[in-house]
Amino acid sequence: MPPVKPTRPVPRGGPAPAFAGRYKMTPEDFAVDEIPAYEPSGQGDHVWLWVEKRGLSTMDLLHDLAAALDRDERSFGIAGLKDAQAVSRQWVSIEHVDPAACEGLQGGRFRVLTVKRHINKLRMGHLRGNRFAITLRGTSPEDLSKAEQNLADMVRRGVPNYFGEQRFGKRGANLQKGLDVLHGDARSFAHKMPRRVFGLVLSAVQSEVFNRVIISRLATLAQLLPGDLAFRHDNGSVFAVTDATKEQSRVDSLAVSPSGPMPGPEMLAPTGEPLRLEEQALAAMELSPQLFGRLPFGLCRGERRPLRVPVTDAVARLHDGGVQVEFALPRGAYATSVLRELLIDTIWFGRGDD
Repeated sequence: MPPVKPTRPVPRGGPAPAFAGRYKMTPEDFAVDEIPAYEPSGQGDHVWLWVEKRGLSTMDLLHDLAAALDRDERSFGIAGLKDAQAVSRQWVSIEHVDPAACEGLQGGRFRVLTVKRHINKLRMGHLRGNRFAITLRGTSPEDLSKAEQNLADMVRRGVPNYFGEQRFGKRGANLQKGLDVLHGDARSFAHKMPRRVFGLVLSAVQSEVFNRVIISRLATLAQLLPGDLAFRHDNGSVFAVTDATKEQSRVDSLAVSPSGPMPGPEMLAPTGEPLRLEEQALAAMELSPQLFGRLPFGLCRGERRPLRVPVTDAVARLHDGGVQVEFALPRGAYATSVLRELLIDTIWFGRGDD
């Protein structure tokens, strides 16, 4: 098949028109605060560091912390990855280190703000979500009203849960690499690639399938269809929909949403029209569920992911010559999902890559 590029997400549209604006003009224009799943207890062998970083990826932060504390990068725990072109704050854990050695620790692009003990290491996914404060440049004062109206609409209806472009690697190259793996000898590729890279390129394929399903269901993100598998936002569980009409009140209150596929052998499959749309997204890339079942290392086991997510604590204000928007999203959701509904254009792999 011809080379495949990631499909550009489609805005759903809100009550007010989108407006022109740019984000991440400076790291300070994109502030991210991790919302932890729980606070460190103050007791235990693990030391948790609340770290602020500027213009630095999370992996580079761990490299700098490892050098400062003379530890192996792999011994640190994190709950999630944060944007590099941003000012972000997140917890990082390390076992059997002197808290005094961490107090006030700082480098060129990071500083430790708080040090506390806890009984366990941080693991990926140990967070409730992230809170964002994003300044949009090149806006007009009248754009504030548009931002307020569309944010209020997203709080009411949720926002399409697209994967952001960072999921697909530089210029989207990870998607094609992942397809090459699935269409070729997966075990041979596994011996040629570092395991982390191998997992990233395969997750890019899952993400592309999921994004295509969102686009196919854009008009019904706030509606369950017969045969759907619904996602409960309070606990992440999934259940089969037997009476879509009966469940609609829970959909309207954003308690549940339709789910989409992250393909793999352990993923539950819907029936009816939802299944047809998911099979269509796979077939468009000449994929089948069976291809994901022969991967080594237990990768791409499969799961369901909500097609939309709640937006909370959303406000907009005039700030520093632009419009600043603040909002919170659950773990795994991307800020670009919100910005796409506000702005006329959100850059997708650069202007020459479409």
